[in-house]
Amino acid sequence: MFYTTISIAAGYIMDLILGDPYCMPHPVVAIGKLITFCTNRMLNENNTSYRKKINGLIMVLIVVLASAFVPFCILYLAYSVHIYAGIIVESIMCWQILAAKSLKTESTKVENALKENNIEKARYNVSMIVGRDTKELDVEGVTKAAVETIAENSSDGVIAPLFYMLLGGAILGFLYKGINTLDSMVGYKNDRYIDFGMAAAKLDDIANFIPARISAFLMILSAFILKFDAKNAWRVFKRDRYKSTSPNSGQTEAACAGALGIELLGDTYYFGKLVKKPAVGDAARSIKPDDIHNANKLMYCMAFIMVVFVVAARLCFWLAVLETV
Repeated sequence: MFYTTISIAAGYIMDLILGDPYCMPHPVVAIGKLITFCTNRMLNENNTSYRKKINGLIMVLIVVLASAFVPFCILYLAYSVHIYAGIIVESIMCWQILAAKSLKTESTKVENALKENNIEKARYNVSMIVGRDTKELDVEGVTKAAVETIAENSSDGVIAPLFYMLLGGAILGFLYKGINTLDSMVGYKNDRYIDFGMAAAKLDDIANFIPARISAFLMILSAFILKFDAKNAWRVFKRDRYKSTSPNSGQTEAACAGALGIELLGDTYYFGKLVKKPAVGDAARSIKPDDIHNANKLMYCMAFIMVVFVVAARLCFWLAVLETV
C-alpha cells in the first residue's frame, strides 16, 4: 500500500516533467497491437450480428485480462527482487498510464499552428488527437475539436487512471487503460463496429461512470481556483451534461464549456458521415485558440487536486491499517 502510493506520486511527477518520450516503447501501443490482432482475426463482416457481438465480447475479455495480468507478473517479479526495484518499476508504470503532459503537448501544437495562421498544419495536428474528420474544419472547428478532446481526456487520460490507481495501483490502472483503448479503437457506432465493438463501448461507459463525474466536479473546482466562471460551469454542467451521445464525456465537456463561456459539440463528421450532436454551453463569445491553453490549465489543476487526494487517501488508509495491527 505505502510503496504503491510512492509510485503513484512519482509517476505523476514523471509525467508532469517528461510526458511520453517518443523514443520509449509505450504499453498502450502494445495494447493497441493486441486489439488490432484480435480484430483482424475475429471480426468477420459475413458473421451475423449476434456472432459479431460474441466475438467482440471475447476480444474484450482477452485484452482486459492481458492488460492486468502482464503488469501483475512484472510487478510481482520486480518486488520479489527488491522493494526498491518494485517501486521503480511501478513508478514507471504509473507514469506511462497518465497522459496529462502528452495531452497538453499535442493540443499546444494545434494552438501554435492556429496562431501561425497555418490551418492545414492545425488540421493535421488536431487529427492526431481526435477521431472525427478534420480535413474540412475551419479555425473555429479545429479549436473546438482540440478543446473538446482536452475536456474529455482530462477524465479518460488523467482523472480516471488516477481513480483506478487509487483503488489498485498500476495493475488496476493498466486494466482501465485496456478498457479505454478498446473503446477508442472499436467502440464506434458505424457499420463496421456497431456490433463487434458493443461490449467494448458498454464496458468503457461503466468504467468511466464514476471518474467522469468526479472529473466534472474537479473541473468546476478548478474553474473557481483559476478564476474562470465556476458559477457558469456549474449551471451549464447541470443543464447540458447529458446532451452528449456519450453518458460520460458530456460531463466534462459541459463543465468546460461553462467555465470558458463558450459553446462545444454540435454536428460532427465521422468517417465521412454526419453525426448530429446537440451543442453544450452558450455561445457568449466565439471560441478562440487561447481557449486551448485555458482548457489545459483546467486539466492541470484537476490533475494536481486529484493526485493530492489519491496520495492522501491511500496514506490515511495505510495508517488506519497500521493502527489495527
